[in-house]
Amino acid sequence: MEALGYIVFGALFMLALALLRERFAGFGAQRPQDYAGGTDRIDLRKHLSGAIKCDGVIYGPTGRVVSRFTGDFMAKWQGNRGVMQEHFTYDSGNSQDREWRLELGNDGSIRAEADDLVGVGHGQQTGTAARLCYRIRLPKEAGGHVLSVTDWMYLAPNGVVVNKSQFRKFGIKVAELVATMRRVDA
Repeated sequence: MEALGYIVFGALFMLALALLRERFAGFGAQRPQDYAGGTDRIDLRKHLSGAIKCDGVIYGPTGRVVSRFTGDFMAKWQGNRGVMQEHFTYDSGNSQDREWRLELGNDGSIRAEADDLVGVGHGQQTGTAARLCYRIRLPKEAGGHVLSVTDWMYLAPNGVVVNKSQFRKFGIKVAELVATMRRVDA
Protein backbone atom coordinates (compact mmCIF):
# COMPACT_ATOMS: atom_id res chain seq x y z
CA MET A 1 0.00 0.00 0.00
CA GLU A 2 2.94 2.32 0.71
CA ALA A 3 4.12 2.07 -2.94
CA LEU A 4 0.68 3.16 -4.16
CA GLY A 5 0.95 6.25 -1.95
CA TYR A 6 4.28 7.18 -3.56
CA ILE A 7 2.83 6.70 -7.04
CA VAL A 8 -0.18 8.90 -6.26
CA PHE A 9 2.03 11.53 -4.64
CA GLY A 10 4.38 11.49 -7.64
CA ALA A 11 1.51 11.85 -10.11
CA LEU A 12 0.01 14.77 -8.17
CA PHE A 13 3.43 16.41 -7.89
CA MET A 14 3.99 16.14 -11.67
CA LEU A 15 0.52 17.54 -12.35
CA ALA A 16 1.22 20.49 -10.04
CA LEU A 17 4.54 21.16 -11.81
CA ALA A 18 2.85 21.09 -15.22
CA LEU A 19 0.17 23.53 -14.05
CA LEU A 20 2.76 25.87 -12.54
CA ARG A 21 4.85 25.76 -15.72
CA GLU A 22 1.86 26.69 -17.86
CA ARG A 23 0.84 29.51 -15.53
CA PHE A 24 4.27 31.07 -15.06
CA ALA A 25 6.36 30.04 -18.09
CA GLY A 26 4.00 28.95 -20.88
CA PHE A 27 1.70 30.52 -23.43
CA GLY A 28 -0.77 31.59 -20.73
CA ALA A 29 1.90 33.48 -18.79
CA GLN A 30 2.25 36.19 -21.46
CA ARG A 31 0.92 39.66 -20.67
CA PRO A 32 0.46 42.60 -23.05
CA GLN A 33 3.07 44.55 -21.05
CA ASP A 34 5.68 41.96 -22.11
CA TYR A 35 5.58 43.53 -25.59
CA ALA A 36 5.37 47.22 -24.68
CA GLY A 37 8.91 47.93 -25.91
CA GLY A 38 10.14 47.96 -29.47
CA THR A 39 10.07 50.52 -32.22
CA ASP A 40 7.20 49.00 -34.21
CA ARG A 41 3.69 49.24 -32.80
CA ILE A 42 0.81 46.99 -33.74
CA ASP A 43 -2.32 48.88 -34.74
CA LEU A 44 -5.15 46.65 -35.90
CA ARG A 45 -6.58 49.56 -37.91
CA LYS A 46 -3.38 49.61 -39.96
CA HIS A 47 -2.13 46.01 -39.96
CA LEU A 48 -5.55 44.34 -40.35
CA SER A 49 -7.08 46.66 -42.92
CA GLY A 50 -8.17 46.12 -46.51
CA ALA A 51 -7.63 42.81 -48.28
CA ILE A 52 -5.74 40.27 -46.17
CA LYS A 53 -4.41 36.80 -46.99
CA CYS A 54 -4.21 34.24 -44.18
CA ASP A 55 -2.43 30.86 -44.08
CA GLY A 56 -2.42 28.54 -41.10
CA VAL A 57 -2.57 25.19 -39.38
CA ILE A 58 -4.60 23.80 -36.49
CA TYR A 59 -3.03 21.39 -34.02
CA GLY A 60 -5.13 18.87 -32.12
CA PRO A 61 -4.73 17.93 -28.45
CA THR A 62 -1.79 15.60 -29.21
CA GLY A 63 0.19 18.40 -30.89
CA ARG A 64 -0.18 17.03 -34.42
CA VAL A 65 -1.55 19.08 -37.30
CA VAL A 66 -5.20 18.14 -37.81
CA SER A 67 -6.14 20.80 -40.36
CA ARG A 68 -4.57 23.31 -42.72
CA PHE A 69 -6.35 26.36 -44.10
CA THR A 70 -6.17 29.52 -46.14
CA GLY A 71 -8.26 32.61 -45.65
CA ASP A 72 -9.26 35.69 -47.57
CA PHE A 73 -10.27 38.60 -45.34
CA MET A 74 -11.62 42.07 -45.97
CA ALA A 75 -11.34 44.55 -43.11
CA LYS A 76 -12.78 48.06 -43.12
CA TRP A 77 -12.42 50.67 -40.39
CA GLN A 78 -14.27 53.87 -39.58
CA GLY A 79 -12.31 55.50 -36.81
CA ASN A 80 -11.99 53.00 -33.95
CA ARG A 81 -14.72 50.65 -35.24
CA GLY A 82 -14.02 47.95 -37.76
CA VAL A 83 -15.58 44.95 -39.47
CA MET A 84 -13.46 42.05 -40.70
CA GLN A 85 -15.12 39.52 -42.97
CA GLU A 86 -13.30 36.20 -43.20
CA HIS A 87 -13.63 33.36 -45.70
CA PHE A 88 -11.69 30.19 -44.81
CA THR A 89 -10.98 27.19 -47.04
CA TYR A 90 -9.79 24.06 -45.25
CA ASP A 91 -7.73 21.17 -46.64
CA SER A 92 -10.81 18.95 -46.10
CA GLY A 93 -12.64 20.95 -48.78
CA ASN A 94 -14.93 22.63 -46.23
CA SER A 95 -15.25 26.39 -46.07
CA GLN A 96 -16.38 28.81 -43.38
CA ASP A 97 -17.43 32.46 -43.32
CA ARG A 98 -17.09 34.62 -40.20
CA GLU A 99 -17.43 38.29 -39.38
CA TRP A 100 -15.69 40.13 -36.55
CA ARG A 101 -17.02 43.46 -35.28
CA LEU A 102 -14.20 45.25 -33.49
CA GLU A 103 -13.96 48.39 -31.42
CA LEU A 104 -10.65 49.85 -30.24
CA GLY A 105 -10.34 52.09 -27.21
CA ASN A 106 -7.91 55.00 -27.08
CA ASP A 107 -6.06 53.07 -24.34
CA GLY A 108 -5.38 50.13 -26.71
CA SER A 109 -8.29 48.04 -25.44
CA ILE A 110 -10.13 45.79 -27.87
CA ARG A 111 -13.79 44.83 -27.78
CA ALA A 112 -14.81 42.05 -30.20
CA GLU A 113 -18.10 40.51 -31.26
CA ALA A 114 -18.92 37.73 -33.72
CA ASP A 115 -22.01 35.59 -34.22
CA ASP A 116 -20.32 32.45 -32.87
CA LEU A 117 -18.98 34.09 -29.71
CA VAL A 118 -20.60 33.51 -26.35
CA GLY A 119 -20.62 37.03 -24.93
CA VAL A 120 -18.06 39.64 -25.93
CA GLY A 121 -14.33 39.26 -26.43
CA HIS A 122 -11.89 41.60 -24.73
CA GLY A 123 -8.26 42.34 -25.36
CA GLN A 124 -5.41 44.79 -25.47
CA GLN A 125 -2.94 45.93 -28.11
CA THR A 126 0.39 47.02 -26.64
CA GLY A 127 3.69 47.55 -28.40
CA THR A 128 4.31 44.79 -30.95
CA ALA A 129 1.49 42.45 -29.86
CA ALA A 130 -2.23 42.21 -29.24
CA ARG A 131 -4.12 39.71 -27.07
CA LEU A 132 -7.80 38.85 -27.44
CA CYS A 133 -9.72 36.50 -25.10
CA TYR A 134 -13.19 35.17 -25.83
CA ARG A 135 -15.47 32.14 -25.71
CA ILE A 136 -16.53 30.56 -29.00
CA ARG A 137 -19.26 28.05 -29.81
CA LEU A 138 -18.11 25.54 -32.41
CA PRO A 139 -20.51 24.61 -35.23
CA LYS A 140 -22.78 21.60 -34.63
CA GLU A 141 -20.79 19.47 -37.09
CA ALA A 142 -17.73 20.11 -34.89
CA GLY A 143 -19.57 19.14 -31.70
CA GLY A 144 -21.12 22.48 -30.71
CA HIS A 145 -18.72 22.79 -27.76
CA VAL A 146 -18.00 26.15 -26.13
CA LEU A 147 -14.25 26.75 -25.88
CA SER A 148 -12.24 29.47 -24.17
CA VAL A 149 -9.82 31.06 -26.62
CA THR A 150 -6.74 33.21 -26.18
CA ASP A 151 -5.43 34.82 -29.39
CA TRP A 152 -2.04 36.47 -29.52
CA MET A 153 -1.16 38.51 -32.60
CA TYR A 154 2.49 39.46 -33.00
CA LEU A 155 3.71 42.08 -35.48
CA ALA A 156 6.65 40.86 -37.58
CA PRO A 157 9.17 43.45 -38.83
CA ASN A 158 7.75 43.25 -42.39
CA GLY A 159 4.19 44.09 -41.26
CA VAL A 160 2.92 40.49 -41.31
CA VAL A 161 0.82 39.56 -38.27
CA VAL A 162 1.58 36.13 -36.78
CA ASN A 163 -1.38 34.72 -34.84
CA LYS A 164 -1.12 31.98 -32.23
CA SER A 165 -4.29 30.82 -30.49
CA GLN A 166 -5.05 28.28 -27.83
CA PHE A 167 -8.47 26.68 -27.39
CA ARG A 168 -9.37 25.25 -23.98
CA LYS A 169 -12.23 23.25 -22.52
CA PHE A 170 -12.42 23.05 -18.71
CA GLY A 171 -8.93 24.61 -18.65
CA ILE A 172 -7.42 21.80 -20.74
CA LYS A 173 -5.83 22.72 -24.08
CA VAL A 174 -7.76 20.94 -26.84
CA ALA A 175 -6.39 22.74 -29.91
CA GLU A 176 -3.91 25.33 -31.06
CA LEU A 177 -3.80 27.48 -34.17
CA VAL A 178 -0.87 29.24 -35.85
CA ALA A 179 -1.50 31.53 -38.80
CA THR A 180 -0.01 34.46 -40.68
CA MET A 181 -2.03 37.42 -41.89
CA ARG A 182 -0.60 39.76 -44.50
CA ARG A 183 -2.12 42.67 -46.33
CA VAL A 184 -2.64 42.20 -50.05
CA ASP A 185 -1.85 45.23 -52.20
CA ALA A 186 -4.70 46.17 -54.51
